Amino acid sequence: MQDQPDFIPPTWIKHMASPRVAEESEVKRLLNLNTTPWYKKPNLRRLYFCLIPAALGCEMTSGYDGSILNGLQAVTPWLTYFNNPQGALLGVINAAFSIGAVLSLPIVPYINDRVGRKHSITIGSVILVIGVVLQTASVNVAMFLVARLLLGMGIPFCISGASQLIAELTYPSDTAVLNGLFNESWYVGAIIAAGTTLGTFQRPDDWSWRIPSIVQIAPSVLQLIFIWFIPESPRWLLSKDRDAEAFDILVKYHAEGNREDPFVNAEFVEIQTQVRHEIENSKRRWIELLQTPGNRKRTLIAACVGLFSQWSGNGLVSYYLAKVLLTVGIKDKRTQNIINLALTCWNLITGCTGAFLTKVLKRRTQYLIAFIGMTCVFAVWTGVSANFAQTGSSSAATAVVAMIFIYYMFYTIMHPLTYIFIIEVFPFVHRSKGVGLTQVFSRGGSAFNQFVNPIGLGNIGWKFYIVYVVWLAIETTIIFFLYPETKGPTLEELANLFEEEHPMEKGMMKEREEVEERERA
Repeated sequence: MQDQPDFIPPTWIKHMASPRVAEESEVKRLLNLNTTPWYKKPNLRRLYFCLIPAALGCEMTSGYDGSILNGLQAVTPWLTYFNNPQGALLGVINAAFSIGAVLSLPIVPYINDRVGRKHSITIGSVILVIGVVLQTASVNVAMFLVARLLLGMGIPFCISGASQLIAELTYPSDTAVLNGLFNESWYVGAIIAAGTTLGTFQRPDDWSWRIPSIVQIAPSVLQLIFIWFIPESPRWLLSKDRDAEAFDILVKYHAEGNREDPFVNAEFVEIQTQVRHEIENSKRRWIELLQTPGNRKRTLIAACVGLFSQWSGNGLVSYYLAKVLLTVGIKDKRTQNIINLALTCWNLITGCTGAFLTKVLKRRTQYLIAFIGMTCVFAVWTGVSANFAQTGSSSAATAVVAMIFIYYMFYTIMHPLTYIFIIEVFPFVHRSKGVGLTQVFSRGGSAFNQFVNPIGLGNIGWKFYIVYVVWLAIETTIIFFLYPETKGPTLEELANLFEEEHPMEKGMMKEREEVEERERA
């Protein structure tokens, strides 16, 4: 173990000598003593204001993409320019974003761990800017597809870096809400896309779709500007033996510059001990995710979280709202765009509510409320769709629209948990891979959905919904038996969630012995 750096004050050395300093009771006790809200802390307030454009904008790009193609399917010049893509071709155009993401995800964790959380966002943003320029300038379907592949390849770098940076940099009591709001910024992007396409769809020229395309560049440009105003993850810095920088960042933002703050000193010990222990006992290879029972369970959870975020019926509405509305006789393109915009606004409101619920509800409770609700609502949605098919009743059509809104209320209760939960489940040394795995299954599931959904809707109409009712019930059962509770402990304490042994306590005892040995020398 390297010598303790000069920046550590004497009081911290004494604090460090306690073998229990980093255990849950002590760290949580110190954390709970601080009741000052973030907006009354100047350094923390400044950090969060810079994090909004630098990190939260990553999901905005993803949300913008999810909504823009919904809008473009109702834009006549876009349909004409690309020869009215239907069926498999439309599915490939939609799925290209997710396919690109799957192609880049195997290398994303390595880049993330090598260059850091900050510059993973930078790399992704540059790729996204190039993709947006190509999409805007597209002259044929092939160029449009290549642009969407590039957009898909760039987004995992941003999302992986941003989700981990938020979790590893922000004040512990704020982390869950901020990471939840990060995921819900998807709907901010979707609202901007829906509003932009609604404002331009009546233009008779190609700018009716090129303007919405170029607007997608905005979040990436903001990220490239504001990323330089935020620090790197202290945990990543510690993994690179840059202890002094990590400690200074924690002091500045978690203690407003007070180097003697007991919580920050205890927090630093906890992070340092756990990160070192993990690095000493891991070669950081993918195969390690399958070598122990605990890691195998984490991998299965990552797969489920990724798949369930896309295979819960939301893919029908996210990319094919126009076609869903056609099944109940809503054919007017302006009406379709208005419903699309209203739905995304509703989702933002309910999603942000779900993010703040993370401070109140346990993770399992929040997941189960959402999935039980979605299962029940989707069953009713299927029933009223069947009624419309048989009777053509306008009230049945209205009921379907209402069911879509109620369904999304439940979906957005669990939506903020995606990266919160995965980051809590995976220890630092495998966290990038855990987030990457979640995105692989999410994007892969989305690509499959985007290809299959238009075919299913086109061939069997409302009966296709029955598949989702059954699958939602299966998902709910899996969640009940598989997902652990992670609310409460710190990230370092959660590193031992699935392990029989307790390396955190062993690491603290080893740390104590080494400090005492140096003091005797």
